[in-house]
Amino acid sequence: MHGIATMCRVLGVSPGGFYARQKRLPSARAQADAELSTRIAAIHRRSRQTYGAPRIYAELKAQGLRVGRKRVARLMNTAGLYGVSRRRGVTTTMRDRAAKPAADLVERNFTAAAPNRLWVADISYIPTWAGFLYLAVVLDAFSRKIVGWAMATHLRTELVLAALNRALGQRRPAAVIHHSDHGCQYTAFAFGKRCSEAGVRPSMGSVGDCFDNAMCESFFATLECELLDRTSFKTQAEARMAVFDFIEGWYNPHRRHSALDYLSPIAYERAFAAQSVSWSSDQPDKDTPPPPLAAGKIGEEEQLAINPSCAETINRSITKPDTVY
Repeated sequence: MHGIATMCRVLGVSPGGFYARQKRLPSARAQADAELSTRIAAIHRRSRQTYGAPRIYAELKAQGLRVGRKRVARLMNTAGLYGVSRRRGVTTTMRDRAAKPAADLVERNFTAAAPNRLWVADISYIPTWAGFLYLAVVLDAFSRKIVGWAMATHLRTELVLAALNRALGQRRPAAVIHHSDHGCQYTAFAFGKRCSEAGVRPSMGSVGDCFDNAMCESFFATLECELLDRTSFKTQAEARMAVFDFIEGWYNPHRRHSALDYLSPIAYERAFAAQSVSWSSDQPDKDTPPPPLAAGKIGEEEQLAINPSCAETINRSITKPDTVY
């Protein structure tokens, strides 16, 4: 261990300056960084340790704090706080070549001027120690909100029917477009009959094209990297409760979405409803629709969900039995 005088001489500083620095209070900038780091850590904990710098920056901005995004990233790096990253998933699409698919009413134009105009749907899997669970979701393209979902130990048509019925019960749409892939669950007669009874307009994209359902794949990628990759479920009941908590307790009401100007799906729909009321009160023609909040905007989730090599995995089913014993 060298003496202070020797080290100061080697480093080219004065001993008096060294001792003065030891007694000096932290600068105003250092104190502000410490306070900001505490707030960043609290937001990171509330996000279930999933938020990176962009969403934490959006949260601070929503709280009325003016701070630079690069400063947030620097403080997060110093504190060892990081967002979660995505993994490559597995598709569950099993096509029935004998079934006649519905026409493509979307043609990759995944924009909607209001809720309940366009829904997208898909199926994914939830691994547990007791076997696979399968999750079917219905997502509103306007707000990215999960409006219907269901889980089961099989991949039969009943699974997607349960998700659709839940969406219909919650939203009660008029002539909504339901877009999906060519999975046998969506081309089944029972599913088509239910759509006809409810006034739902089925739509199906092209085969072997990962761009045709990137919006729904984006949600599954979020679910995987923020929940499934970080948790091991011993029982199927445990997995069901965790998925329920993620969708209804976090994703829909709280999780900020890059395509929604960093609002949550529910907050985005509330902002649209408030804007619609204000617009209607100012317009003599009550049938004139309000201007969209961010129609046509594609966020970071959708861009990350579009994998150039995913076309090879489309329509490749999971080699697991439908029923878990």
